[in-house]
Amino acid sequence: MSAPGLRLTVVGCSGSYPGPESPASCYLLEADHTDAAGETRTWRVLVDLGNGALGQLHRYVDPLVVDAVLVSHLHADHCLDLCGYYVMRKYHPTGPQPRIPVWGPAGTAERMARAYDLPVDPGMTEEFDFRDHPDASTGVEIGPFRVEAHEVVHPVTAYALRISANGRTLTYSGDTGPCPALDRAARGADLLLAEASFESRADNPPDLHLTGTDCGRTAAAAGVGRLVLTHVPPWHDPAVAEAEASAAWDGPVGLASAGATYDV
Repeated sequence: MSAPGLRLTVVGCSGSYPGPESPASCYLLEADHTDAAGETRTWRVLVDLGNGALGQLHRYVDPLVVDAVLVSHLHADHCLDLCGYYVMRKYHPTGPQPRIPVWGPAGTAERMARAYDLPVDPGMTEEFDFRDHPDASTGVEIGPFRVEAHEVVHPVTAYALRISANGRTLTYSGDTGPCPALDRAARGADLLLAEASFESRADNPPDLHLTGTDCGRTAAAAGVGRLVLTHVPPWHDPAVAEAEASAAWDGPVGLASAGATYDV
């Protein structure tokens, strides 16, 4: 499937753990790129690979054609299916697959080795080329994609990811409380994919998650083109998050669902 601009497919969007309608966080980004030899192909990156997501990824693309994985932070609902992906790439019937980059917080390689009860050396480093997210001002280039990682507020090191390709920009909040870094990451984005784990009517702890109201306020402050809410836990009603966001911002608001696609 051609992806001339920047296409988002929601593989999983359930908050905190897989829900009855969706696995945990995982998003497929696709964009076309023409190399120096004039050859054009579609590049694919995964943003997070939470528990339950790898199986569903097969519905949308062969996991073996993914070019890179971007991990926002190391909570299980955002990274744990790297374990299954390791097995797939190591033991596939066609043979061990080439290493692909996995960008994440410092310590991602060690965290994933422990998750699968592997010795840290080599851990999963023969399957994945683990790399630390650089400072947002540096960014990284992956085919047509430019990725900026902005460190946000969460109990563990966590990043909002600003991803651009072919003149279009998507910002993914990851998991975060409201903070200036999220505002910077979202500024002028064509689509803001923002987690809405909390409800405003509750007594929520600080620096942990966003409410729908927080998402709407961020969208308004950043001047984004579209807001898509994600990471709503199964114990909450997504309609509440949508209503809160719509009350705080007058732009287009939608709810992520597994299988939904967006041409950014």
